[in-house]
Amino acid sequence: MSAVASTTKPGRSRARRVERLPGARRLARREARFGFAMISLSGLFVAVFTLFPMIASLILSLFSWDIISSPKWVGLANFKRLVHDSPTVHSFGVTLTLAVGIVVVQIVGGLFLAVLVNNRKRPFEKTFFRTTFYLPLLASTAAVSIFMGYMFDAKFGMVNYYLNQLGLGSVPWLTSNTGAMLTIVLIAAWQQVGFTFVMFVAALTSVPTDMLEAASIDGAGPTRTLLRIKIPLISPTILFATVVAMINALQLFDQPFIMTKGGPGTATTTATIVMYQTGFQNLQFGYASAIATILLLIILAITGLQFLAARKLVFYR
Repeated sequence: MSAVASTTKPGRSRARRVERLPGARRLARREARFGFAMISLSGLFVAVFTLFPMIASLILSLFSWDIISSPKWVGLANFKRLVHDSPTVHSFGVTLTLAVGIVVVQIVGGLFLAVLVNNRKRPFEKTFFRTTFYLPLLASTAAVSIFMGYMFDAKFGMVNYYLNQLGLGSVPWLTSNTGAMLTIVLIAAWQQVGFTFVMFVAALTSVPTDMLEAASIDGAGPTRTLLRIKIPLISPTILFATVVAMINALQLFDQPFIMTKGGPGTATTTATIVMYQTGFQNLQFGYASAIATILLLIILAITGLQFLAARKLVFYR
């Protein structure tokens, strides 16, 4: 014990002497100020563009305001109106339906592509496919929606043109309820699949090779290895990708608004479209804020359910 104490005390005393040096103290203070500055900038960004608008929207939902006259206190009247407003309630159902479809296609498609690319042996091929599948995410959602609207046009679209050339006949992609919802799901998932694909590729790369070798020695085939080893090990990444994809899908606006204007009828009218029409077209900002508040609560509830389900489905190494 005395030998240990004699060896540790000089080291501690030297460290304390170094800490007392004026230059070391100045460097520590400079690093601390820099760290606080970075945290303050991030906190300011979140507060200005996320926290303050959320609080303002929540407060505004308790008022009736048309931006011309002064706001009038109505309490929970906007929320009571929302419950009995059939078109608005229907828009939440459409939002949930589209969101589930987008998340399923995005997660399954991203995982499928990631497995295919991860099995490639040449580094050039992996880099090429990573770049190719990620590129749609960098494009403007509005530009992609306009382009896809022309592509899937029932009369003049390129997709139906080639279907007719093959003798398959035209498909009412954007003019039927089912076709419009399916088209929007596919386009929204296609543009976002690069995000999940890149995450899944990184997660699959980090799977321990000794486990894969042990599974191969035991006679496990590629499918069984994927289902029993790879997917359980990357389940935290799958959870994160699913949560982010669901949050984004529940706020879907650009694709249905640009491609179908919420139609045909109200088949693709999401809650965000109703929110936009109520606030910026009908100038009912209080009621639009109530819709936004309910949508926020739905997002929080679904996210909470996802994390509850993850307790049994997610494996942490």
